[in-house]
Amino acid sequence: MECLIKINAGASKWDIRQKVWDYIEEKNLANFPRPVHNRIPNFKGAFGACSKVTELQVFSDTAEVKVDPDKPLEGARLAVLQAQKTLLVPTPRLRTGLFNKITPPQGANKEQLRICSSSQGVRDFSEPVGLDAKVKVDLVVVGSVAVSEKGCRIGKGEGFADLEWAMMASMGSVNESTVVVTVVHDCQVVDIPDELMGSHDLTVDYILTPSRVIKTNCQLPKPQGIIWNKLDAEKLKKIPILKKLRALEEQAGKDVTLGATPPAAEPALQDDKPKRQPRQRPRRNTQQDAEGEPSQEPSHNTETEAGQRARQQPGRKESRGSGRRAVKEQGSEEGGGEEVTRRRLPQSVTTVYLGGIPTGLRVSELKAALRERKAAPLRLTWQGAQHRAFLDYTDPQVADQALEALQGLCLNGQSLQAELAKSQRGQRRPGQRQRPSTGQKSKMPQSDVPKETEH
Repeated sequence: MECLIKINAGASKWDIRQKVWDYIEEKNLANFPRPVHNRIPNFKGAFGACSKVTELQVFSDTAEVKVDPDKPLEGARLAVLQAQKTLLVPTPRLRTGLFNKITPPQGANKEQLRICSSSQGVRDFSEPVGLDAKVKVDLVVVGSVAVSEKGCRIGKGEGFADLEWAMMASMGSVNESTVVVTVVHDCQVVDIPDELMGSHDLTVDYILTPSRVIKTNCQLPKPQGIIWNKLDAEKLKKIPILKKLRALEEQAGKDVTLGATPPAAEPALQDDKPKRQPRQRPRRNTQQDAEGEPSQEPSHNTETEAGQRARQQPGRKESRGSGRRAVKEQGSEEGGGEEVTRRRLPQSVTTVYLGGIPTGLRVSELKAALRERKAAPLRLTWQGAQHRAFLDYTDPQVADQALEALQGLCLNGQSLQAELAKSQRGQRRPGQRQRPSTGQKSKMPQSDVPKETEH
C-alpha cells in the first residue's frame, strides 16, 4: 500500500515527526488532545485499531501484557482487561519504578473496566511491581508517531518506550522473541530508512491501523538491555530505578560506564524542582531600539498571561512556591504535565535571540527541536506572541556552538533566525538595560511566560 506521507531523502527523525504531526492536524485526523505535535497522536479510529490486538495469536497465548499509557492505546488496555489478562503499564515517566499492575475491582463491569483502562485507572486502580518480581511479558503494545512496514519505529522523541524496553530486558522480563505491537493511523505508516535506527531503538513486529494488520518481519534486532553509555548522571537523577538496575548489573560484572552530560544542555531539560529562592521584585523592560523595534532582550512579568488563563480555565491550576510561580497543565499523556518555572541563573550568561517563530508553534515543539540539534539552553524564555524566544547559555563558546547548530532550523515550514541577542553583541553586562533613544518611549509588548524547559 502506498504511503500517504512522502518522506524526503535525508530526512531526520525530527523531520519525519513534524511531517506526520502536520499532516494529521491539516487533515483533522485526531481527537483530543490537540494539537498532536509533540504527542503520540490520539487519531480517529484508534479504538477500532486497538481492538485488532485480540486477533493476534500471541494475544491468546500470553497471560501478561504491557501497554503504554498513551491515550490512543486505551482500547488495547481495555481489551487486555476484558480478556482477564494481567495488564502492566509503565510508571509515569518512570519516576517511582518501572511497572504498575492494573487491578480492577472484584466483579468489575464493562464501564468499570473502561475506567480502569483510562488514565484515571492508572492512578486509582494500580499497584507498583518491584524489581524483584518475576515478570514475564510476551506482548508489548507501544504508541508511535511514525512506523515503517519494515518495523522501524519513531516515538515522540523522549525515549521512554525505548528505555522501558531496555529496562525490561535487563530484568529478564522480555527478550528478542517478545512480540511488540504498535497502533497507529494509516497515514503514520511511512518509509523510514533503516540507517536512522540506533542500537537503542525499539522495533515492532505488528502494526495495527484502522484498516490493516501488518506483520513487519523486521530484520533489525531489538535492544538487548540498557546501553549505559547513552545515559548520563542527570538521567539517573531523574529516574531513580536506573540506579538500582545499574548497581545490579555492576555486581554482575557488566560495563555500566555512563556517557558524559552535554555541557549547558541537559540541566535545562530536566523536570527537577528548582531550589527555594527568595522572591525578586518584578521589573518590566520597556526599551526599544533606535529603529523602533522591540529590543532583543527578554522581559519578565510577575503576573503572566498564562497565569491569568490558568485561573479562568478548568483543568488547569496555578501553584505558587517560594521564589517561583508555576503553571501546570494537567492531563497530558504518560503522566507528564508542563511546568513553567523560573530559576536563578549564573551571574554571567550568553543569550541567543531566536526570531521568526511561526504562529501556533508550541514551546514544547521548540524544546524538542533544540534537543534534536544538541542546542538545549540553560534557560529558555518563550515569547511566542512576539514570535521569538531567548536562549541562555553558560558561556560564549557554548552559545557559538548552539548558533552553529541552529542555522537552517525550520519549524512548521518557516525558517527561524538565530543570532546573539543585542545585549551580548553590545557587550553590556548581563541584565543591564539599554538606554532608549529619544522619542522611543512606547512600551515593549508584554512577554508570554518565560518557560524553562521540562526535559
